Amino acid sequence: MLGLGAAAGAAAGTAGCAVQPRGANPYYDGPVSDHFDGLRFFNPGGESTERDLGAILRWQFGGNRARWPDAVAVDAVRPAAAVDDLRVIMVGHATLLIQVAGRNILTDPVWSRRVSPVSFAGPARVTAPGIAFADLPRIDAVLLSHNHYDHLDVDTLARLHAAYGMPILTTLGNDAIVREAVPDADLRVGDWGDALEAAGFRVLVRPCHHWSARGTRDRRMALWAAFVVETPRGRILHIGDTGWHDGRPYRGLGPLRLAVLPIGAYKPRWFMRAQHQNPEEAVRGLLECGAAHAVGHHWGTFQLTDEPREEPPAKLREALAQHGVAEERFRALAPGAWWDVPA
Repeated sequence: MLGLGAAAGAAAGTAGCAVQPRGANPYYDGPVSDHFDGLRFFNPGGESTERDLGAILRWQFGGNRARWPDAVAVDAVRPAAAVDDLRVIMVGHATLLIQVAGRNILTDPVWSRRVSPVSFAGPARVTAPGIAFADLPRIDAVLLSHNHYDHLDVDTLARLHAAYGMPILTTLGNDAIVREAVPDADLRVGDWGDALEAAGFRVLVRPCHHWSARGTRDRRMALWAAFVVETPRGRILHIGDTGWHDGRPYRGLGPLRLAVLPIGAYKPRWFMRAQHQNPEEAVRGLLECGAAHAVGHHWGTFQLTDEPREEPPAKLREALAQHGVAEERFRALAPGAWWDVPA
């Protein structure tokens, strides 16, 4: 099944996804660029994220998937209404609440039970959200990195819009997907290199090495990106998904107080390497971009790939020791955990 995104890079649900005619992009119609060929977006240079059916079957039937628990207890937290400095709270997977300079920002929000085009199949939560939806403070902006189901959940976006009407910052093509479900959403859309505005902050749209799809016929027809949020309390990088790509997603970012980096969904490496960095590569990313601190996400909530649930934090600790980086600088937060990031 294609289109579930972080799960398989190619093995997710197709049910309920409209079939598009060949040669038609249902989301975006714009000029050719160095990362758009007129139909599909692509990663300039580096390893291809494309995987054929044989590779998918080899992975899916390889018998190497670790068994995860059916459920893991979570101590949910009720956030403050606002924080003057910088606090990060893990909701789960790639969803974090960033409270900074009196504003509240959500990344890739998912409160649904499954990350799938259908409600009855696909990866299900093993952890409840670290913040109950009813306990959210006012949300001032949402960062939406790409359209895989574990990052773009239209049901959650509709709930957030009804409650807060906040701007949703995203990239080319994703606005069409959100608009279909939330017609009056405040969508602010950028290409790599653009600057957007929300919550009084400037938000830079940056390249990362990934791909996109919601079904079988729309692969790479909407853009993926990272974001750098410029705030009075320091600059914050959020990457929803990326391959290491020789460190290119981390270059030229300037000083950062915090980097929010994926550390999970990386096995088997022969299949996942181009699209999902592993914990050691995330540590190298921290060093490459010069961030003072980092939070690891994209682990422990939905079983998408082969590694055991607790392996990403363990491998992160090993990588930090290997590179001589203090564990206090790079934390893998569990749902409901929070961190007041040092100045």
